[in-house]
Amino acid sequence: MKYKELLQPVRIGNWHLRTRIAMAPMTRSFADDTTGTVGKDVVAYYQRRAQDGIGLIITEGITPSPRGKGTFGVPGLYTREQANAWRKVTEAVHEEGGTIIAQLWHVGRLTHPDLTGGHAPQAPSAVQAEGLVHRLRKPFAMPESMTIREIGGAVQQYTQAARFAIEAGFDGVELHGAHGYLIDQFAWEVTNRRTDRYGRGRSGRFQFMKEVLCAVGEAIGMDRVIVRFSELKDDQPNFKWQDPMAEIEAYLEVFRETDLRVLHPSTNTFTQPVADGMTLHELIRKRWDGAIIGVGGLTPSSAADAIRASVIDIAAFGKPLLANPDFVWRLRNNQPLIPYEPEVHLKQLL
Repeated sequence: MKYKELLQPVRIGNWHLRTRIAMAPMTRSFADDTTGTVGKDVVAYYQRRAQDGIGLIITEGITPSPRGKGTFGVPGLYTREQANAWRKVTEAVHEEGGTIIAQLWHVGRLTHPDLTGGHAPQAPSAVQAEGLVHRLRKPFAMPESMTIREIGGAVQQYTQAARFAIEAGFDGVELHGAHGYLIDQFAWEVTNRRTDRYGRGRSGRFQFMKEVLCAVGEAIGMDRVIVRFSELKDDQPNFKWQDPMAEIEAYLEVFRETDLRVLHPSTNTFTQPVADGMTLHELIRKRWDGAIIGVGGLTPSSAADAIRASVIDIAAFGKPLLANPDFVWRLRNNQPLIPYEPEVHLKQLL
């Protein structure tokens, strides 16, 4: 079999996955914009991927708070109504033998009062982002610097969203700690200028992420938690870590301290060297013995090679799965993949 490394089953913690193929989280914006609930079209969308044999489905970003919403049509997991709607998705996926986790996504400063019920964006510090809000096409609004009480409230919101996820039948959650969103805003010195315990050096900047991890892990079990992290910033496309080795080790130290076991390092180009001639995932593998999800423009061939070399345990695909709901079938039967076309595949749930 050409892609046998991708198509074999694997056990990651308590998850028994039918293949080593993951569906990467992708913003789709097909939820009800007022209620944040998903409908039958979203159920069918995820069910088709489970039916095809995707090993691990990671949902689109789901906001744990009304103030964490970054564009129109983003689903939520902060009300029971939203959780009940998601239950229809998880039941459909499980009927097909699939595994599905909910990505919890609070955008922090990368939003606008038009999307958050008139409230200013929340952030560790009052530093305005550059650029325009996705789809709204208005400049990012000036955020409010979060108080200690509001920081604690955000930790509780992540935790409650994780509980709702398990009640809704999800097999776990992924915390979106990358791409310049709230957790990443605390971790980045440009957006975090605090002088309290949530700032003042790297350990302080990582405190919020650590508290969210600990609270969510205690609520649902750390074996059900994944973290996505990265140097990428959606509002700063040219940003690079000045010292990748130090940044990676700082993240891994937090992950070890909290007993996390599954990581989802995010990069746009999986094969691009980051330091010492090694890629992001290679650098992490040298320092991490837990599971790693690979992502970043992977092809079936490059993904199979990375799994064979033990650089990653699971390969996540995004755009190819939008264009090919039968992605796994095509790999098994050596059929060509349909090319991704944003004008076609972003505008509907195939």
